[in-house]
Amino acid sequence: MALHNFKAALLICLILQIGGAFFGYASYAQSKTPITTSEIGIGIGGANYKGEVSPNYRLLNNQPALTVFYRRDMSDAITLRGGLMGSHRIFDDNTFSDEAYADDRPYHEYRQAELRLSLFEFSAVMEYNFLDYYDMKQNPRISPYLFIGAAGLLYNVKLYSDTHTPNRSDTGNSLNKEFNTKILVSVPFGLGVKYALSKHWNLGLEFGARKLFTDKFDALSEDDPAHLANPNDNDWYYYNGVSISYTFYRNNCPPVYKKNPGLLD
Repeated sequence: MALHNFKAALLICLILQIGGAFFGYASYAQSKTPITTSEIGIGIGGANYKGEVSPNYRLLNNQPALTVFYRRDMSDAITLRGGLMGSHRIFDDNTFSDEAYADDRPYHEYRQAELRLSLFEFSAVMEYNFLDYYDMKQNPRISPYLFIGAAGLLYNVKLYSDTHTPNRSDTGNSLNKEFNTKILVSVPFGLGVKYALSKHWNLGLEFGARKLFTDKFDALSEDDPAHLANPNDNDWYYYNGVSISYTFYRNNCPPVYKKNPGLLD
């Protein structure tokens, strides 16, 4: 009998402990109002290209680029971002060229090609933040992040070559093409860092590469032997820059405990 009473008392204590923990958590959850954040921002930087005409990433090849974006947090670590990026050269001599590689690469010396490029990109990416950037207790509020996504690219390209040298005239004629507008799909990925200037204003720094699935981005193709293109190496393009954004905070109402609350609710 004593053992039975002891078990009953132990069971009651256990129920009370679980109930206390449950109602304590429910009270805490109701007192804590979830906050959703979103950002709008603009950025300035440089767009770059890597392919047959420019086989290595060169900082001097960057041409001006602008971006606008919208960012929404999905959790402490994950944010989603949609953005537009546009790039166009300012000066006529701001082109991608073989010149820098002519001394040690015979294909570039043979082609003497230059590329003029304009870009307009729409992208949707997911960002993984290494720190809880929206935690106001952090001082300073800063977080590095990685991103990956998908993008659609509308671009305008013109390829031309120096034809003043007689032994290059045939190649030059085949390379001299009018501006051509095309559409492609790419995979943007890269890294960046966010820094909170204040509760609402943020500063960002980002470097991102765009993986293409074609070797014809620069209008050079292995289909024409005179182009001397590498069919085993697809082209790439890049965006790197700084941004400033404004954060909006929204207090989400907690869900209704009952569909039809009673007098005591």
